[in-house]
Amino acid sequence: MKELDKSYDASKYESDIYKLWLDSGYFNPDNLPNKNGEPFTIILPPPNVTGTLHLGHAFEDTIQDILIRFRRMQGRRTLWLPGTDHAAIATQSKVEKILEKEEGKRKTDLGRAAFLERVNKFAQDSHDTIINQLKRMGASLDWSREAYTLDEARSLAVRTAFKAMYDDGLIYRDYKVVNWDPKGQTVISDDEIIYQEREAVLYTFKYSKDFPIAISTTRPETKVGDTAVAVHPDDERYKEFVGKEYDIAFAGVPIHIKVIADESVDKEFGTGALGVTPAHSTIDAEIAQRHNLETKPVINEFARMTVGSDQAGVDLKGKKTTEAREMVVAWLKANELIEKEEVIKQNVSTAERSGGIIEPLPKIQWFLAVNKPFLVRDSKIKGIKTGQEVTLKQLMRHVVQSGQIEIIPEHFSKTYFHWIDNLRDWCISRQLWFGHQIPVWYRTDNSTGMTDEYCGIEAPDKNAGRNNANEWVQDEDTLDTWFSSGLWTFSTLGWPNQTEDLKSFHPTSVIAPGYEILFFWVARMILMTGYHLGQIPFQRIYLHGIVRDKQGRKFSKSLNNGIDPIEMADKYGTDALRLALVFNAAAGNDTLFDEQKVKGMKHFGNKLWNITRYALLSLDEAITEDQYKSPQAITEADRIILEQLTSTIKAVNEHLEKFRLHEAAQSLYDFVWRDFADVYIEASKAQLADQEQKQNTQLILLHVLTTSLKLLHPYMPFLTEVLWQELTSEGLVNEKQLMVAHWPEQ
Repeated sequence: MKELDKSYDASKYESDIYKLWLDSGYFNPDNLPNKNGEPFTIILPPPNVTGTLHLGHAFEDTIQDILIRFRRMQGRRTLWLPGTDHAAIATQSKVEKILEKEEGKRKTDLGRAAFLERVNKFAQDSHDTIINQLKRMGASLDWSREAYTLDEARSLAVRTAFKAMYDDGLIYRDYKVVNWDPKGQTVISDDEIIYQEREAVLYTFKYSKDFPIAISTTRPETKVGDTAVAVHPDDERYKEFVGKEYDIAFAGVPIHIKVIADESVDKEFGTGALGVTPAHSTIDAEIAQRHNLETKPVINEFARMTVGSDQAGVDLKGKKTTEAREMVVAWLKANELIEKEEVIKQNVSTAERSGGIIEPLPKIQWFLAVNKPFLVRDSKIKGIKTGQEVTLKQLMRHVVQSGQIEIIPEHFSKTYFHWIDNLRDWCISRQLWFGHQIPVWYRTDNSTGMTDEYCGIEAPDKNAGRNNANEWVQDEDTLDTWFSSGLWTFSTLGWPNQTEDLKSFHPTSVIAPGYEILFFWVARMILMTGYHLGQIPFQRIYLHGIVRDKQGRKFSKSLNNGIDPIEMADKYGTDALRLALVFNAAAGNDTLFDEQKVKGMKHFGNKLWNITRYALLSLDEAITEDQYKSPQAITEADRIILEQLTSTIKAVNEHLEKFRLHEAAQSLYDFVWRDFADVYIEASKAQLADQEQKQNTQLILLHVLTTSLKLLHPYMPFLTEVLWQELTSEGLVNEKQLMVAHWPEQ
């Protein structure tokens, strides 16, 4: 028998093994030995084309690859479909920063077309890096089906989806208060806001000496846009003032204030009175709508004041909001209107990508209605009938509440429901150049002043509308990235075409993202799939935690604690990194990364290597798989190891079925290192020296070894496949590739 090297050197084997898998075609479900197996599908959460993969991606991809390899070996028709996300705001922001740093230019200096060329080049380079990293991690993805959220097939899906929802009245254009990022110059969604705790001054004051009610705010500069003061209907202090109106010159700006009663006001907070600024607060905008108040914008897109007068010795117009705040406070003090100043902790809304402080501004934007009923088409969702009228919020709640979608771990269901309860209409338009341009066109008839609005899957032709096609102008805004990625589970399978892939592999089996994008992405996939297909997008949501450093901190540039997963794979081998990442990492829990753990898993890999080396060296004659696949126990050591193997198979199967990947890994680690290597291998030395026990011991060694390789393969695919190929070359196994070998059943 061939003698293996004394230790495993991953660098000698990994690229050749991945090529072996690629050449086999088994990543593609159409080429699997069991083509009629029950489908098992995972659509890869598409990494953003903004750079390279980090440890969190390596963790996420390892989890999915374990599930896919496990099911593939069980004979399931497995599809793990790869793809990348154009990540509009993140990618554009990254390129803008590079452009400014390296060339001192802005995107407007290049123009839209030239800038998009730069972005697409950056995205392509990033894509190529990401794909190579995924392959290095051993990801058994079906590369023949790779998708990109901005490719033509997905673009068709986006336009089709937009038009269907537009025609149903779910997508509409309106003038509303939105989250405006003055730094990034775009709207962002509620979920893209990062709250930073900062110190702020809470000022309590009156608009004028004649005004009877004091209000409190941390932003006195916005009060030049106030149109009302709201109090609770039951607040006896202010009942006599409700309905009264006042004309005031506040910091030199004329304002008209009406005192109103609204039940949303907390009479126990502050003075119990709220200065209502309808143009610069979502909450205030809702109050204004209920009371038919005027919306008076006083801040522009660059966070500068748009109103002001020097009548009071101040002129706010054109000033930044921070400067205007100081000026208004100085005016209040000069006029002895401040009653109290208090330093408080405040959560300041900032844009996730640019870091800019959010300004709530009223703007014309596109929205997706979540509370408007629509008729369900061709429903395959239990409890919802075709033709039934539901809202998107009701649909999103129902599929999880009814158990048709299981969230793992279960406690995240409460978080999901809480988010749905507070969900507002989704602002889906962005003021970006990179992304899916909104498929709506406009043109105005100069003779009548009337404007046509056309929504289509394709641009309007020359026969559409009043005049010729050259006068149609497409909406310049692009769609929120999450709109296109919300279609991901079915657009990747060929929708809007009714493809065989869509029929075979949808709904998908599981999605496995980090818990932090439960709302960004997972909930929106449920929304989109429920509306467009009348289906659930996946049966299970496996939410993993965040990979942190060994001190429990997030990886970040500022802390200089980042770790490149490929460097770890180069140093210790990919399998050692994979096993270290999932070891002790329960679903939904953050996991601490320690390089020593990876080093320890390299030792475990060497242990498995040496077990195989020992087993092969113990053989002195040809043995076939038929001889060792059902060995008999002769000694007590034989009996114990075979019983332990059976119980390990049972435990691993149960853990993997229940998505307890970390517990399955622990069971395998303990069995291979302790029960097999430390105990039975030691006992086998004496048994191999006994001619009556020798052959049976050899059979047991091979049986336990080959079964262990199968069980470990999802976790350590490279090493186990290398060893399997050694066994294949010696004629000791019948199945030529471990990747499609028969999974052990208890």
